[in-house]
Amino acid sequence: MLVELTLRRVAGEPSPNSPVDGIRILALLPRRWHKDLRHVTDEIAIRVQTDDHVTAAQIRDQVAEILTNPEVSDWAVLACEPVTV
Repeated sequence: MLVELTLRRVAGEPSPNSPVDGIRILALLPRRWHKDLRHVTDEIAIRVQTDDHVTAAQIRDQVAEILTNPEVSDWAVLACEPVTV
């Protein structure tokens, strides 16, 4: 499954156009996922490729759980949309 995650800062000080938070989030995602930081503005977009049997809802839930980590808890999942190629 290929999805694009959109994450938005919900607390803390904004750091516009800084990839640091995006890189932190990438590092916390499961190693078995193929990940690509697409862009960082007011929101972070990350493309994630997982096994075919994983659903977008499962990916969203796992990322939401990861975002409870204090290092990235200022962020929340805004969207998790399947991408067709």
